[in-house]
Amino acid sequence: MILQVQNVTKRFGGLLALSNVSFDLNEGEILGLIGPNGAGKTTLFNAINGVFPPTEGKVTFLGQDVTGKKPYDMARAGMARTHQIVRPLNDLTVRENVMVGACFGRENHGLGEAGRIADEVLGFVKLNARSDQLAGSLNVAQKKRLEMARSLAARPHLLLLDEVLAGLNPSEIAGMVQTVRQIRDQGVAIIMIEHVMHAVMNVSDRITVLDYGQMIAVGTPEEVSNNPKVIEAYLGDPKLAERLMADIDEA
Repeated sequence: MILQVQNVTKRFGGLLALSNVSFDLNEGEILGLIGPNGAGKTTLFNAINGVFPPTEGKVTFLGQDVTGKKPYDMARAGMARTHQIVRPLNDLTVRENVMVGACFGRENHGLGEAGRIADEVLGFVKLNARSDQLAGSLNVAQKKRLEMARSLAARPHLLLLDEVLAGLNPSEIAGMVQTVRQIRDQGVAIIMIEHVMHAVMNVSDRITVLDYGQMIAVGTPEEVSNNPKVIEAYLGDPKLAERLMADIDEA
């Protein structure tokens, strides 16, 4: 087991953003994290990744209690993350951006090794043709891939993906889903926050659902998509669950 989240609660003054959230993640597993806007999904990522400590609860990563550790500690431990709003270093090249990820990951790489890793990862995410281009000139889909490449250059055991499919067209979504599967096939565990339901249902081994900071369901995509609480809180239309499952069967 690579990650355990136990009774994590987060309060901001009088606002209860997370309430007793618990789940675990196995090596090489993809866990989808879904729920309405404001449900606490990114807050949960922040508590896991060390952006801020949970008010209560415990986070265990690779058998070590990492509750309250800082993001740079988590990067060194082997946890990497992408963000909803991609912010590359616009005045650096694509390759240089990825080298930054290599230098601040699990190992202290020099520039030579960081460059080698950057070239390898850019090939993996199919951005090698843009290697010498300024990052600020990329389109949205390319910036999403750059964000992923920079995270992968850190050589993570666990990758947190925050709405990596947002803003992409259908063909770009299909390509990104394929890349996510390839990352998993390399043994990297993944938690992905996503609103593109047909994609997250297709790629995830299990789904966790948050609503108003509480975990209301966890299970396989089929179990979750047919859960009455999930339909009421998030999916809305019972027939949507049927369509989602049809998409999964065709994949």
